[in-house]
Order: sequence, then structure tokens, then C-alpha cells
Amino acid sequence: MWSEKYRPKKISDMIGNEESRADVVEWFAKWKKGTKPILLVGPPGIGKTTIAYLTAKQFNYDMIGLNASDIRSKSRISEVLSPVLGNVSVRGLPMIFVDEVDGIHGRGDYGGAEALIKILKEPTVPIVLAANSDNTDKMKSIKKTVKTITFKSIPPRLMRVYLGHILKQENSKLSPGSAIKVTDKSKGDIRSMINLAQSLVTGFNPQTDGSAEGLDAESAVNAFYKANSVEEARGILYYMQADPRKKIESFYSSIVMSKPDSKTLATSLEIISRADMLYGKITKTQNWRLLRYLNEILMELYQNNDKIRYVQYSLSWPLLSRIRWDGRKIKTLSGLIAKSLHMSSSAFATIGFPYVLYCIKNGNLDLELDAEYNEIIEKEAKLLQ
Repeated sequence: MWSEKYRPKKISDMIGNEESRADVVEWFAKWKKGTKPILLVGPPGIGKTTIAYLTAKQFNYDMIGLNASDIRSKSRISEVLSPVLGNVSVRGLPMIFVDEVDGIHGRGDYGGAEALIKILKEPTVPIVLAANSDNTDKMKSIKKTVKTITFKSIPPRLMRVYLGHILKQENSKLSPGSAIKVTDKSKGDIRSMINLAQSLVTGFNPQTDGSAEGLDAESAVNAFYKANSVEEARGILYYMQADPRKKIESFYSSIVMSKPDSKTLATSLEIISRADMLYGKITKTQNWRLLRYLNEILMELYQNNDKIRYVQYSLSWPLLSRIRWDGRKIKTLSGLIAKSLHMSSSAFATIGFPYVLYCIKNGNLDLELDAEYNEIIEKEAKLLQ
């Protein structure tokens, strides 16, 4: 994947935003206990995560990378960050990096924002946040506790120069018109530009709507199984700008619900399992560099099979996994509750069961079941925290 291959190895390899990059380096150089955290603000794909990683490496910090979705609850923040704030680190001095912090607010926020702000006010380790935008009411409370450093979109002229460098290294060519089209569609997003260029060079020309977001999950999965060659399928997969978990979920639900033959199903689920194990290792060790191998594993799913089409489950991935693990018991439990609600057990499992778990988790419901079923329910409820 070119976007990984040409990811900057040192700060001087980055392009654009020279003053902002200098501000980040200066902040690290002068950091001491109590120094205000920094918030890196700017559009996707311009190097916010990269600058955080490279400066941590340069100043010998052990970077603990998190996403806002990882710390939406107060208990989760305590579980993940307490050891770090206590300077407990295996490899060296700890540093916290929270990406997409503007997404911490929402229906899934169970006190996470307030807990994070408390930490930001009294930092004991370097803390770097990143957001696509800070111009919202929800970000006001966070902005008061940090120093904001703004990153701007990379100018088209500089983008074309950098693209030319990559094409030369790859011994590949794009027509002048195609090069201009690539940079215009990317709108200052370096990652998107590189992905699109690689797709065009390998013969895949995705019909996007002009945004830099790439293919959505439905379009990508359907196009993947319609691809006429491995290279075309690879281009589609690499241009699928989805969260890694979303990628795995999308292929899993589509394969299972499309009901392919037993051999295809078994092979596909084995591949999905390996992809899931890799992602689990990444989140456990926070070694996000391993993410470069995820697409190569998912590429093994490729076959020109028009019977497999995108289907999305209505339940979360962790809940689905647990339901399959305790399938027999949960099926029986769903049948008992569904009978009282005058609905089918399958309809209850799909529609009603998640709400029951939320109610139990929040202490609003007691089903008065025997110990065996209570244990299952408690396991499910914990997955929703």
C-alpha cells in the first residue's frame, strides 16, 4: 500500500504545514509536568497522526494511541489511562495520543468527555489530541484546557510535486490530466491522493462523488466481488476508507448473509478470523503499524462471485460474536421473553435484545431470571460498555 510505503520516517520527510510542525516539536522540547496538552486540528489525511507518532519517536516517548470511541465511558478511561498517568510503561516514558477527539461526544458518551477534561487540566504525561474540527459547541470545553495548533490542507502545487516523486519511485506514470484530477479530488488529503493514484495506476478508476472519503462499505464490498482481476480488487479494497473494524464487519456480515456454498463460507470465515485476530493484537498492543497487513489478509477473500453482496447486520460485532458463542442459551432466553412480548424469538433477538441489555447495564431492569441466564445477560451487558 503506497500510503504506508511512503509514510514519512522522520519529521523532515513531511510536506506542508512547516510552522505547525515546528510548533509541535517546540512543545515536545519544552514539555514538563503540568504543560497544557496540545490539540492538532485540521482535515483528514494531512499528517496529524504522523506528526504525533514521529515526534514521540524523536523524543523517546512510548506513544499510547487511542481513538475517541475507545474512551467514551468514564470507566473505560480509568481502565486504559490510569496506568499510563501513573507512569507505568513497559518500553519507556508514556505519552497519550487521542485521535478524532471531536467524536467523543454523542449518544455513546457515558461520562468520557468529562473524565478526559479532568485529565487534560492536570496532565502528568504529554497528551496530544487530534480533531478534524474544533469549531463546534461540543469542543468548547476541551479547547479551554489545551493549546490548539492548526494544520491546513496541503496546496495543490505541493501535492502534485509530491505525487510526481512517488510515481517516479514506483516507475509509474499518470497523464497530466489524471494527475490534476487526483490532486483536485483529494482536496489536500495526502493519504487520499496516494490511494487514488495507486488505484488509477493499477487500472481501477473508482467513480467517486468528488469527495476525498473514498468508497463507502456497501460500494466497496459489492465492487470487490465484481472485480475482474486481483489488481482491481486490491485497488477497491485500498480505496475503501473505512475504519478497520468496519471493514472486517462489512465482509463478515456480507459473506454470512449471502449464504455461499459451504467450502467458500469455511474458507472466507477462516480469513476473516485471521483479520480479526490481527486487529485484536493491534488494539491490545497499540502497535498500529501492523495495520498495513490487514488489507493483505482481506485480499485473500477475493473471488469473482456475484452471489456475495453487501449486507449489514443491525447488531454490533461484539454482541454478534457473543450471541454465536452462547447461541443456544440466548436463543432459549429470547424465546422466553419474546413469548411475553407476543413477538417471534428472531424478531426479539434482532430488535429487542440490545435494548434489554442497555436497560440492564444502566440498572433500569431486573428480569428475575435464574443464575444461569443472569450470568449470560451480565456478559452481554458488559460488552455494551
